Amino acid sequence: MRTLDNNSRYRHTGLFTDFYELAMAQAYFYENKAGEEAVFDYFYRKNPFGGGYVVFSGIGELLHSIRNFKYSEEDIAYLQTQGFRKEFLGFLKNFSFKGTIKAPAEGEIVFPSEPLLVVKGSILELQLIETLVLNILNFSSLISTKASRIRNVSGTRPFSDFGLRRAQGAGGVLASRAAIIGGANSTSNVLAGYQYELPVGGTMAHSWIQTFSSELEAFRTFARNYPDNAVLLVDTYDTLKSGVPNAITVARELGQKGHRLKAIRLDSGDLAYFSKKARKMLDDEGLQDVKIVVSNQLDEYVIRSLTLQKAPIDSFGIGTKLITGKETSALDGVYKLSVYNHHPRMKVSDNIEKTTLPGEKTTMRYLQSDGTFYADGVLLTDEKGTKEIAHPHFSHKRSDISKYTAEPLLKTVMKEGEQTGENPVAEESAAYLQQRLKQLPDEHKRIEFPHQYKVGISEGLEALRDKIFKNIKERRKL
Repeated sequence: MRTLDNNSRYRHTGLFTDFYELAMAQAYFYENKAGEEAVFDYFYRKNPFGGGYVVFSGIGELLHSIRNFKYSEEDIAYLQTQGFRKEFLGFLKNFSFKGTIKAPAEGEIVFPSEPLLVVKGSILELQLIETLVLNILNFSSLISTKASRIRNVSGTRPFSDFGLRRAQGAGGVLASRAAIIGGANSTSNVLAGYQYELPVGGTMAHSWIQTFSSELEAFRTFARNYPDNAVLLVDTYDTLKSGVPNAITVARELGQKGHRLKAIRLDSGDLAYFSKKARKMLDDEGLQDVKIVVSNQLDEYVIRSLTLQKAPIDSFGIGTKLITGKETSALDGVYKLSVYNHHPRMKVSDNIEKTTLPGEKTTMRYLQSDGTFYADGVLLTDEKGTKEIAHPHFSHKRSDISKYTAEPLLKTVMKEGEQTGENPVAEESAAYLQQRLKQLPDEHKRIEFPHQYKVGISEGLEALRDKIFKNIKERRKL
């Protein structure tokens, strides 16, 4: 990953936090609690898009940001205007993260309620990075998951991220990388391509055609500039009476000069109908090698519909619904304290799904004999194993996992503030995801009404949770 100059978002990373994190950090500092050890877990509660899984994404960006989580003189001066005190600001001048982080590989398939990040360090530093953790992992994982769903229905046909102009501001750069991890073949986002070394590409806009006296002249001029890479947008005026016939004329002219038209693009109307008509027109002229690209408000449902209609489409350009994570606006990832000052902690809620799991934990995956995923288990780190796992909220639902092969999901990616390896490359993370998807049973990959994947807690964790919960109930009676 390339690092941008001092005007990049990394310049003020220490300020990339919510005000209350700094307010708590200052109070920890003055109460002499700043150095007390804590553990936080990052996890999410519900799969987005009504799907069956999430693609874990953004860990490289997070680690890079944490390494740059510092406070400049300019930052300190600003915080002073916000009422923070002199001694605390003096502490922040020399602040750097010294904690340890465990996480899955980027591109890993993950599920609700299991720890995906286990962060260990001082309470003050873990509090300061909370917002950063949630912002990067929630957004990146959401977009990678959306892209994975699109890849699932598009099959071997390529699709490109066209979404920067509809993205949530500068977040579009991170989103384009996440889209590649999830399955996109390329992006139109040049900055993301530069920063993350992603494959970039694009076609043309309607405005190009409108600047010429005729559509044919526009096509000829573009093809002259890109004789072996031209994709002609054929719906500016009349797709079947003008656009496709003019594209055929240019394709013939290119062929006479030893070149070939790469593709036409449809960006409006009934894409199934127009693609079938356009395909026949091209084939009748011996242009079977000219591809058909479509765009315009595509998502996994539209692509599935086009496939069922046997639309002869070769690739897709996908913008708004990919890059914004539509119809799920955010992944509900949370960051919760599980150990403080060497004592396990848990949050109890009337909403059972918001009751957290105590103690320092790890996540295990249990594999069937053919290598496919069977279930995931959440264990205490000092447990050697468990024979069964129980549903986190409904203890009567239990699974015997004693006969399955256990695989740890979490590995140390940062130790005492030092990153333990290189930041993952997007295309390598994408390849890893495709490998893991082959291990995920098909019933969990359905884009609608997927089978619920088993995630359970170990015998030791269940006992600890019940013990702490009992103690909390007893204290309530006092």
